[in-house]
Amino acid sequence: MKRREFLKVTGAGLAASTAVAAPAIAQGSPEVRWRLAASWPKALDTLYGGCEYFCKRVAEVTDNKFQIQPFASGEIVPGLQVLDAVSNGTVEMGNTALYYYWGKNPAFTFGTSLPFGLNTRAHISWLLFGGGQEMLNDLLKEYNSVGIPTGSTGAQMGGWFRKEIKSMEDFKGLKFRVGGFAGTIIAKVGGVPQQIAGGDIYPALEKGTIDAAEWVGPYDDEKLGFVKVAKYYYYPGWWEGTGQGHNIMNLDKWNALPKHYQAAIESASRDTFTWVTGKYDYVNPPALKRLLVAGAILRPFPQEVLEACYTAANEIYADLNKTNPHFNKMYTSLSAFRNESLAWMQVAELSYDSFMMRMRTRT
Repeated sequence: MKRREFLKVTGAGLAASTAVAAPAIAQGSPEVRWRLAASWPKALDTLYGGCEYFCKRVAEVTDNKFQIQPFASGEIVPGLQVLDAVSNGTVEMGNTALYYYWGKNPAFTFGTSLPFGLNTRAHISWLLFGGGQEMLNDLLKEYNSVGIPTGSTGAQMGGWFRKEIKSMEDFKGLKFRVGGFAGTIIAKVGGVPQQIAGGDIYPALEKGTIDAAEWVGPYDDEKLGFVKVAKYYYYPGWWEGTGQGHNIMNLDKWNALPKHYQAAIESASRDTFTWVTGKYDYVNPPALKRLLVAGAILRPFPQEVLEACYTAANEIYADLNKTNPHFNKMYTSLSAFRNESLAWMQVAELSYDSFMMRMRTRT
C-alpha cells in the first residue's frame, strides 16, 4: 500500500474510533446536581467552610460534572435534623456530627466521639483501619444512609460556665448545653443536659435559659461570642477527645452514582479531613490568647469531677453493652484499640510533647 493511501485508511479508522469513544466517555460522566445540608451556621468558617471546600473539591476532580451545593443549618432543615433529611431523601447528602442522633441509637456516638474515648489521630485510625466505619455504616443502613468521615475539630474544650466549678455539687441542677451522648453522663451526675444547635447557643446562654455551654474550641467559641455572657472556660472536654464529622449520603442516591463519582466523594472527604483539622490546629492557639485578653478565666475541671464523670460513663456503657448490639460491638472494638493506642501515645507522643513543654518554659 502506498504511503498516501495508508494514511487515508488509518486516518479514517482513527476518526471512526474517536467517534465511538466520545459518547462512551460522556455517558460515563453525567451531569449530576446534589444538595448538601449542614449542621453548621455559616459563621463557622471551619466547619461550614469545610463543607464549601468539600463541594469545591468534588467539582474540581469531576471537571465540574458533579456539582454539590452546600446549605447551612436552617436553610433547608434545622441543624439537628440532617440525618432525617438525608434518610428520607429531602437532600442527597449532609454534613453533621453523628452523635447528634444518639437519641435514635446511642451507638451513633462512636461516629463523633465516645466520652473518655479516643483522640483525633486514634479515632480516625479506628474508623478507617479498625472496622469502625464499617460498623457505623451497618447502623446507618437502618436509616437508608451511608457515611464517610470528614473533618475533625481535634480535642475540644470543656465549655463556658457562669459560675466556677469547684466540686460535683456545682453540677447539681446545672443546665448545660452539651452535644450528643455526653448528656446522659451529665444527667447521671446531677446536671440537666440540653442539646441545642450551634447557632442557638448564645441567646440561650445570654438569657439564662442555660447555665453553661460547650461548643468546640477557642476559634469557634470566639466567633459565637460566649466570653461575653460566661467567663469561666473549662478544659478538657472529656466527652470529645476528638470531634469527628461525617458526610452522610442517602443510600439510594449513593448507589445510583457512577463509581468514579463515589470515588470523588471519598477522595474529597479525605482532603476535607486534612483541611478542617489542620485549620483548627492553626487557628485555635491565637484565638485562646484573644479570649483570655477578652476576660475568659481558664480553669481545669477538678480531678473529682473528671473521676466522677468517668465512673458514671463506664456504668452507662456497661448497661448499654447488655442491651444494644450495635453499641456493644463498637465499644468492644474501640476500647480494645484504645488500650493499645494509649500505650503507644505515651511512649511516643506524650514523651515528646512533655519534653517540648519543659523546654518551652526555659526559653
